Amino acid sequence: MSAEMDKLIDIVVTGKIKEAKDATQACLDAGHGPKDIVFEGLSKAMAIVGDKYAAKQYYLPQVLLSANTLYQGLNLVLPMLEGEGGAGKGTVVIAVVEGDVHDIGKNIVKAMLTGLGLTIHDLGKDVPVKDFIAKAKETNAQIIAESTLMTPTLAAMKEMESVLKEEGLKGKVKTMVGGGATSKEFADQIGADGWSYDAVEASQLASKLLGL
Repeated sequence: MSAEMDKLIDIVVTGKIKEAKDATQACLDAGHGPKDIVFEGLSKAMAIVGDKYAAKQYYLPQVLLSANTLYQGLNLVLPMLEGEGGAGKGTVVIAVVEGDVHDIGKNIVKAMLTGLGLTIHDLGKDVPVKDFIAKAKETNAQIIAESTLMTPTLAAMKEMESVLKEEGLKGKVKTMVGGGATSKEFADQIGADGWSYDAVEASQLASKLLGL
């Protein structure tokens, strides 16, 4: 590990958003490849943030700040990584289900999954089931990750499982559910492949589903 990489990790963990791009460039200038920067630098930084969040040393604002700092670095190296044949660890379609516009939790999960080196297609918020599935087919995604904070929109998650079955995709595409209105019992009841309480659990679940 070089001094440049250590500095980049520290910048992401402490959320120094304005310094992230320069620190990432410094790693490139020091001879680190984009894949190294993603997996040995940015991913490790988000794992540290995840541990701090789990230990209640960090709260939502700090995690969001670190996630936004992470993206400053990722925006610089991801296009180079695609030139190397992509991250290649797995593809995830993520969004908030139709009828809900609360996306802070989804954005943090996206940052954690990106930190794992996965290719993420973020469809945003208030997204119909058919759009999730169309994107999963188009990108050959292994996982659909869906969230909601509102009880009325839970029906969309149930619908997701039915449509995946109808299309012959159940099992080929794994489903992860999360958000304040969901629970493990609910996920089991609708036949989802997994549920996570927070972004740290979501990244562990994605790793498990992808066999990483």
